[in-house]
Amino acid sequence: MYIIVIILPLVGSLISGFGGRWLGRYGTSILSTTFVGVSFFLAILIFYETGLCGTTCYISLTSWINAETLSVKWGFLFDSLTGVMLVVITSISTLVHLYSISYMESDPHSPRFMAYLEIFTFFMLILVTADNMLQMFLGWEGVGLASYLLINFWFTRLAANQSAIKALVINRIGDFGLSIGIFTIFYLFSSVEYLAIFSISPFFQNYYLILLGYEVNCITLVGILLFVGAVGKSAQLGLHTWLPDAMEGPTPVSALIHAATMVTAGVFLMIRFSPLIEYSTTILTILTIVGSLTTFFAAMTGAFQNDLKRVIAYSTCSQLGYMVFACGLSCYNVSLFHLTNHAFFKALLFLSAGSVIHALSDEQDMRKMGSLIRFLPVTYSLMLIGSLALAGFPFLTGFYSKDFILEISQISMNTNLKEVSGNLACWLGSISVFFTAFYSFRLIYLTFINNANSNRMSVNSIHESNWVILTPLFLLALGSIFIGYTSKDLFIGFGTNFWGTSIFNLPIRSIQMEAEFLEAKLKWLPFFLSIFGILIATTLNIGVRNFHKGIIFYSFFAFLANKKWYWDLIYNRFITYPLLVFGYKVSFKNLDRGFIEILGPFGLSNLITTWANITKQLQTGQITHYLFFMILGVCFFLVWVNFSSYLFSSVVLYLVLLFFI
Repeated sequence: MYIIVIILPLVGSLISGFGGRWLGRYGTSILSTTFVGVSFFLAILIFYETGLCGTTCYISLTSWINAETLSVKWGFLFDSLTGVMLVVITSISTLVHLYSISYMESDPHSPRFMAYLEIFTFFMLILVTADNMLQMFLGWEGVGLASYLLINFWFTRLAANQSAIKALVINRIGDFGLSIGIFTIFYLFSSVEYLAIFSISPFFQNYYLILLGYEVNCITLVGILLFVGAVGKSAQLGLHTWLPDAMEGPTPVSALIHAATMVTAGVFLMIRFSPLIEYSTTILTILTIVGSLTTFFAAMTGAFQNDLKRVIAYSTCSQLGYMVFACGLSCYNVSLFHLTNHAFFKALLFLSAGSVIHALSDEQDMRKMGSLIRFLPVTYSLMLIGSLALAGFPFLTGFYSKDFILEISQISMNTNLKEVSGNLACWLGSISVFFTAFYSFRLIYLTFINNANSNRMSVNSIHESNWVILTPLFLLALGSIFIGYTSKDLFIGFGTNFWGTSIFNLPIRSIQMEAEFLEAKLKWLPFFLSIFGILIATTLNIGVRNFHKGIIFYSFFAFLANKKWYWDLIYNRFITYPLLVFGYKVSFKNLDRGFIEILGPFGLSNLITTWANITKQLQTGQITHYLFFMILGVCFFLVWVNFSSYLFSSVVLYLVLLFFI
């Protein structure tokens, strides 16, 4: 059962990819959805055994690498953390597969699309079930490859090509940091297995490495390198620019990447390595600061975007910031709780956006929409549920996790453990609540409620999606309403032992308990900020529509946020362009065309003209002549080998006889 849940998506992907020509469009889609659905059913059984029954399962299949002290096996670790991730990944993937049956039915390459979705799911399952870092890195890189293939699925579009390459290159920066972190871990611990690393991590608290003449704590160094990988994969500030551009792929791809798989890999890495990074206050402070800045930056930027999917993409980036700074506050279980809740309402938002785009003939600009509540009432209701859950409306899924993260940040602000980072996380996280509610309802107003801005031809073709598209939306809506309430006590309840040994906390950093006794007025603060954001969005869209045009402050920040704070321009101007100039003037002109050519065959042919003329005469261009010289060379080689072996054996025999005589 434990291995089958991983193998099924791989088998389905191979059958869909190589047998799609014979299975057909619908046959491939049904087969892929069935395989992933069976994996989801098995994942529920694994969750019952590992999470509810408290069982930890270790599986070692066979040896993979044996080289001196490096010994790596194909091994799998199933604990409560893995069980939760399996349920999240397989459930969202199953619904996305079901959604894609109808969404991609007119695409001639839908079998290839379903194969890519399944291989994406397979590599994510490898990532979360691995019991060593090399196997985890295999899944990590596989997810990056699959995301490139999915974003670039419509490869005839230039924007899709550019977005896929951008995602691959930026993630390569984070992957490089993670690979250096794996090398460092092996150098320090002489192992890449989780159990060996976590069991001896406390003994390396005061162990220092000399790096560029400075003493660096080894736990801090490893934590920073691992976090660099998480920054790239989970789109934190600095390496976040690939995430909004990844919207160029089909909508099911956006839902799968943003909701349950690729972007949560970095957060999962931080939670998995809690027994290591918990011993470094420096890395915890970095996590808190970077996460809170990402939350604020992405929330403000998303408030002024006009592309429907891009707004939801920036909200994903903002929510990932909440998860990261919750890890920085040593509340890993709360971070994973928000990851689980976020998967359902973010998948609901993306798939609902896909339903809108599908109905409007691939139109994504919200300024060209409006009055869709009359044409798409079911989609409007479902998207409203997702937006309310994202904004943290009381008693919906997002309320139980995001508000609790803010309560923990308020507690940390009043402690001496993280004075600066705790203040920053509390203030930026609370301000981001306002922007989250603002852009969530700005999306609702521009898309569904405001006056229509579409042309007559588009309006005449608008229709509600069929049941194959709406069924996953209904199921995700149920998850967005009930998952937070039903799993709160199990995941973050007072005194729960659900996580067991899969998550580690030092007693001195445990501040989660104090959040239960926080003052009521502070607990109500996120709710009032959300209501304030909703009121501002309502005022600007329904009330005084020209109210904001005279405010210079608003216009200035709206301009900056709409331009994504010029991150792409800064990268191109100060990093990409200087590297391209260096590559042309130094690497190409001076090295390739200069030094290497002079000392290489081209230069030698000019210096030794006689030898060059003989060589040119041998280059007749006929394959029979080339085969003759190749066979002649092999014959000479065999003769030389036989002669040398005969000569060597004769010398040995002579020496032996000489010794005995």
